Order: sequence, then structure tokens, then C-alpha cells
Amino acid sequence: MKRYLIFVAVAPLLGGLWQLLTATIMSGYWSHPNAAEVAKLFKIFGMTLQFSYLFGLLPALMIGAVDDILAHFKRIGPVVRMLLVGVIAFVAAELWFSRVSDTGAFQSVMYGLVGFIPGAVCSWLVHKFVGEQQPVATQSA
Repeated sequence: MKRYLIFVAVAPLLGGLWQLLTATIMSGYWSHPNAAEVAKLFKIFGMTLQFSYLFGLLPALMIGAVDDILAHFKRIGPVVRMLLVGVIAFVAAELWFSRVSDTGAFQSVMYGLVGFIPGAVCSWLVHKFVGEQQPVATQSA
């Protein structure tokens, strides 16, 4: 349960920030960023944070479920699991944003990172702060 709470709390926050940053870069607004533009970006991020959680809740739960499934395979280590979760989230975000925006190599990578960064970071947080489940030893009679 803690795994899903971490994904729900952190993934929309990181994904929304990276999506806003990507949209800002793609629009050409950030050709020469300065302190005033960074402050304006965070002000807009604060105003749109509720929408990041509204639209990022279900994808965060789905990527959390992928992390939960991969955690049950003992042969998959934590680093490989983080990378697998990140790659799956990257592909999912790329497929979603490729229908909405123009396609190109830079755009594909930037919009794919909207999924990769929160997926990998949340998987790392789960590994770091939520202990892995240990199998219960049974006694035979």
C-alpha cells in the first residue's frame, strides 16, 4: 500500500513539472532563461498543480502497479526494476504525447521523460524507504 501512496504523491508532481518544462521549451519560450522566467514557470506550475494530480493520478497508479508486479520477481534487482519501470513509463508517455504533439527526436525524448523521470524516481523511493517483502518461513511438522 505504501508503494502506491508514494507513486500517487510524487509521480504527478514530477511529471507535471517536467511536462510544463517540456511544453515551455517546445514552444520556444525558453530560449534565454533568466530568474524572472524561472519564477514565472514555478508560479504557473503552482497554479496547474491541481490538474497534474487530477490527470496524473491514474497513470501513477498504473506505473505503481508495474513496479509492484516487478518487485515480486526475486531475480530482478532494484536497479533493473527502476530502469524497467522508467522505460515502461517512458514508452507509455511517448505513446500518449505522440498523438497530441508534433513528432521529432527531441520532442519524443522530452515527452518520454515526462514518464521516465517520475517512474524511476518513485521506484527508487519505494526501494529506499519501503522495505521489500520478505517471504515468511513456514515450519513443516
